[in-house]
Amino acid sequence: MIRRRVVVTGIGAVTPIGLNISQFWDGLISGKNGVAPITHFDASKFDTQFAAEVKNFNPEEYFDKKSVKRLDRFSQFAIAASVQAIVDSDVNLEKINRDRAGVIYGSGIGGLETLQNEHWKYFQDRNPGMISPFFVPMMISDLAAGQISIRFGLKGPNYATTSACSTASHAISDAFMIIERGSADLMVCGGSEAPITEIGIGGFNAMRALSTWNDRYLEASRPFDKDRNGFVMGEGAGTLVLEELNHALNRGAKIYAELAGIGLTADAHHITAPAPGGEGAVRSMKICIEDAGLSTSDIDYINAHGTSTPHNDINETKAIKTLFGEHAYKLLVSSTKSMTGHLLGAAGGIEAIATLLSMQNSLIPPTINLDNPDPECDLDYSAKKVTQREIKAAICNTFGFGGHNASILFKKFEE
Repeated sequence: MIRRRVVVTGIGAVTPIGLNISQFWDGLISGKNGVAPITHFDASKFDTQFAAEVKNFNPEEYFDKKSVKRLDRFSQFAIAASVQAIVDSDVNLEKINRDRAGVIYGSGIGGLETLQNEHWKYFQDRNPGMISPFFVPMMISDLAAGQISIRFGLKGPNYATTSACSTASHAISDAFMIIERGSADLMVCGGSEAPITEIGIGGFNAMRALSTWNDRYLEASRPFDKDRNGFVMGEGAGTLVLEELNHALNRGAKIYAELAGIGLTADAHHITAPAPGGEGAVRSMKICIEDAGLSTSDIDYINAHGTSTPHNDINETKAIKTLFGEHAYKLLVSSTKSMTGHLLGAAGGIEAIATLLSMQNSLIPPTINLDNPDPECDLDYSAKKVTQREIKAAICNTFGFGGHNASILFKKFEE
């Protein structure tokens, strides 16, 4: 089979440090901290009372009032980011074959706020009549993909991915493979999450995954630091428009980069803990480099999963050193999550975009709060500073509960 080349022609993001691409990038290079006390609900009884919320988001910029009431927050983010990406791509939807344009869009949890609210409504007086007829279509994870498809009339492949923190990366990978094999010419893909609810924070507190630095919340997301004690919950969405190369060139599209390789593996080890030494991550990165026809020495930058959890950061560092050898100390690594918190199923979307913008601008954002590096985390993490570096090839890593590993590789576009 002749492999068709795939390029990125549009991006859009709704994040805790910016409501669009311009704001997001400005936030990244300025080291903006998106963490603050929780405002979505009274968190005073919770072990963790802070999160990286999306601030000042006005859904009525994208929907009428009736539609807002019928969309869970995760779907609102997904559609908003996708509107931005379609506009950014400058594609005229009236002039393309929309039977060959699709949507793969994921969410790790879906409409958690809707599920929680409808549950409460029913159990107040055990009255099934209190349950909204929009409960199911607001809650289920695939409706973000469905709503995006409906919004733009995209009739090609359409479904959702759900693989915890690897969700958006799997959506991007699936969209890549669909275009590569010739089943579509254009795909909208990414991930969205809105988990900052009572049950969301409470659930992750119960498994002791979140930082509890309530008195030091601005310092709580500190990937690769020896004092890290858990991740910080985030919310938002990131969308990419992928196109087959000739489809993009024929319409004169701008091209951010080529999506050249993907690596998808499983740890087959534990429901939450990574495999020892990051063995699954080693394989996912190795496969994506081979898929792109490159070697380890070609990689300039890794946008790390970098969660600020004790196990991930050490294991990801070990995986990089195992695969790259001495080159591990020449490439640059950074964690977007130090600023945005962890967006769970949306992480791969906004972090892929951060990787693309780093390549475009030859700037690697800082890993903030990295004050006291863990002795076992001894790579160059662009700690607390912007690093200027030409990036010809970069990897974006995401690793999810359940042992899901996804690495995607972007390279500078050359005809």
